[in-house]
Amino acid sequence: MADSTPFWKTKSLAEMSRTEWESLCDGCGRCCLNKLEDEDTGKFLYTRAACKLLDLGTCRCTDYPNRQAKVPDCVQLTPENVGSLGWLPATCAYRLLDEGGKLPWWHPLVSGTQDTVTEAGISIAGEVYSEEGITVEELEDHLWRLPKAKRRVVK
Repeated sequence: MADSTPFWKTKSLAEMSRTEWESLCDGCGRCCLNKLEDEDTGKFLYTRAACKLLDLGTCRCTDYPNRQAKVPDCVQLTPENVGSLGWLPATCAYRLLDEGGKLPWWHPLVSGTQDTVTEAGISIAGEVYSEEGITVEELEDHLWRLPKAKRRVVK
């Protein structure tokens, strides 16, 4: 009988296959928001201005394979850099697992459906707009407090 324990509970980020690694992305789009770092506190502030490559409906990159060539400051997540990226949302599976946490109920690998990301209020679909036409100097005018996950509704 095969072990039925999910891979994210038995493997480190570095041990995961490319497919397993990519499946950790819940498709919320939060990491694709422009962020500012507070000089006094070092905390990252999110804006409603999303990367120009983000599909605002699906919260997926429209040119994932070429994103770094088109958006030079796009950061490719790796097992080596996840722990040093303080701007990753607290809800991010990569961050959660790197910090020894668990995947939440709404994560598609746990729930079995992408719909729970929206049900929990984690998806940014319908809440943000493209960065196009917004200058770096104007980003402060677009600050946004990321919503916390809603509690699971048991039916």
